[in-house]
Amino acid sequence: MGDPLLLRSMMFVPGHNRRLLESAARSDADALILDLEDSVRPDDQKPVARDTINTVLDEGLLAGHTVFVRVNDRESGHLLRDLLALTRDGVTGFVYPKSQTGQDVYFFDKLLEAIEAERGLPLGRFAVVPLIETTSAVWHALDICRASRRVAAIAFGCEDFVADLGGLHDAAGRSLFTARALIAMAARAAGIQAIDTVHIDVHDLDGLEHDLVLARELGFDGMLVLHPKELDLVHRHLSPTSAQVAEAREMIRLFEEAQLGNRGVAILNGKFIGPPMVRAAQKTLERHDLITRRANPQP
Repeated sequence: MGDPLLLRSMMFVPGHNRRLLESAARSDADALILDLEDSVRPDDQKPVARDTINTVLDEGLLAGHTVFVRVNDRESGHLLRDLLALTRDGVTGFVYPKSQTGQDVYFFDKLLEAIEAERGLPLGRFAVVPLIETTSAVWHALDICRASRRVAAIAFGCEDFVADLGGLHDAAGRSLFTARALIAMAARAAGIQAIDTVHIDVHDLDGLEHDLVLARELGFDGMLVLHPKELDLVHRHLSPTSAQVAEAREMIRLFEEAQLGNRGVAILNGKFIGPPMVRAAQKTLERHDLITRRANPQP
């Protein structure tokens, strides 16, 4: 088993736009989401998008990138065509929209399983990231996380959610707070990653930074991204700082030293170090190591 997926940034790219695909190939996004759904309009552009994605993959344009494809939802009439076209080398997995309950994800899992079996691919070859975009999906988020072993993360789609809720997307984000917290908790309870919603105004980097601070506080691992200009901030806020890494190492050292010396407690900066703090420190170091390995791949 390889390293877990690093998904601090998952950047959308319209699948039918060759120029934007070429630009995305030069970015340092952790994962690219090649879109066949909302950004590909009208519907007669969807076959164009499938062909364009296959072409850039065949050319090796996205080699070295983690690639997801956002397929169309199960009611669209396009889902099976999307999967038959793009269950292939060069694709890590699929972003699955409009997940309402765990049954939707189970259906998608079995559809992928049938295609994998037909093509002689290992079962479970493709990861899945369900999009949580409705009130039903938020309510059933834990079931969605646990519906398939393919589910590597769940991601929040705020605009569809607010429309379904009948609420308002206010500047302070009050209408999104509860949903974001529940999504992050469901992902953590299931042992998978939580990906926060896009920041709609790509030119408002101050607003993006505000969202990132809250996302980190709520426990999100990554964020959906619309533009490469957002990536530096996203990566900075969703990566451990050098000070956090140093403190985590010192915390673990002091705790282990106390255990070896049969001392009941260890203290760092006047604070008692307990098992929950040690677990958090270990997660910090694991994430730092993953980011470092991805930034410096071995030949």
